Amino acid sequence: MDLFEYQGKQYFARFDIPVSAGGYADTVDAAVAEADKAGYPVVVKAQVQVGGRGKAGGIKLANDATEARTHAENILGMDIKGHVVRRIWVEHASDIAKEYYASFTLDRSAKKHLAMVSAKGGVDIESVAEEDPGAIAKMHIDPVDGLTEADARRLVADAGLDAEAVEGAVDILQKLWRCYVEGDADLVEINPLILTDDGKVHALDAKVTLDDNAAFRHPEWEEFRGVAQLDPREARAKEKGLQYIGLDGSVGIIANGAGLAMSTLDVVNQVGGSAANFLDIGGGANAETMTDALEVISTDDKVKSIFINIFGGITKGEDVANGIVEALGRVKLTAPIVIRLDGTNAEQGRAILA
Repeated sequence: MDLFEYQGKQYFARFDIPVSAGGYADTVDAAVAEADKAGYPVVVKAQVQVGGRGKAGGIKLANDATEARTHAENILGMDIKGHVVRRIWVEHASDIAKEYYASFTLDRSAKKHLAMVSAKGGVDIESVAEEDPGAIAKMHIDPVDGLTEADARRLVADAGLDAEAVEGAVDILQKLWRCYVEGDADLVEINPLILTDDGKVHALDAKVTLDDNAAFRHPEWEEFRGVAQLDPREARAKEKGLQYIGLDGSVGIIANGAGLAMSTLDVVNQVGGSAANFLDIGGGANAETMTDALEVISTDDKVKSIFINIFGGITKGEDVANGIVEALGRVKLTAPIVIRLDGTNAEQGRAILA
């Protein structure tokens, strides 16, 4: 689950990571109130989960209440790369001396956590990695051992952060590690991590991705889900308990098993098609599940055909076929369906479909 910037900063604050004073708002009046509370000058920032906010006019500096009101009026409702701004974050403006980068995530290939720190912050880390890979200090961290203060100091030294930022950066790295591990995150990123003119280090931005598999430990995460901006198709699938991700193609995909679903997307792409979605129905290929899957796919106007790819293991071919036949009696479809059915009792299943 990806958090908005303001949610990420709220999450950081739980672990004593210093962030700029501010608050979020979903109305103009509330934005002005937050600006008054934070103290001028303030920065008014659009809250959307996409990059390029500044270039799109979604980040503005306000020196007084009049400017804060004008910026809030202009930013609320703005469309940034297809994302409508429904709330904004208003924070006290910082005097920035230097911008850095810091993050923790999982390196699956190494089966360890990965820390990254750079003296080149404020820009896409991908650009830094491509243009000057030596500017990023990296360290693999064994989950058993964790991050020590010595590790944090070595990271800061290897990244070449300014001397006056060392102690603050070391402190924040240790707190960010706690946020990452104890907060059950897949990614925590500060870009930029700033050094202010008065020598303080704090997080000016926050990017946090929480591990959905740990949600049972965090009932408080429900407050984050309440404002998530889901693709309407994904929201519908979520209501039905389906593993669905919306894409931009024209071939609707239904498969059983994440690996088979991904392989199916690849095959469709290899022969010149483009997938409209990823949809894994797991082991439940009964009538109810197939109906739900076809209903979600049929609401996508871009879908011109549907490819159902089922391999029967525990799932029996005749059960799959009966589920599809019954589902077709419940859902009105305009797109043709192609079905590949193999595995346990596949011949019986194909006979039923025929």
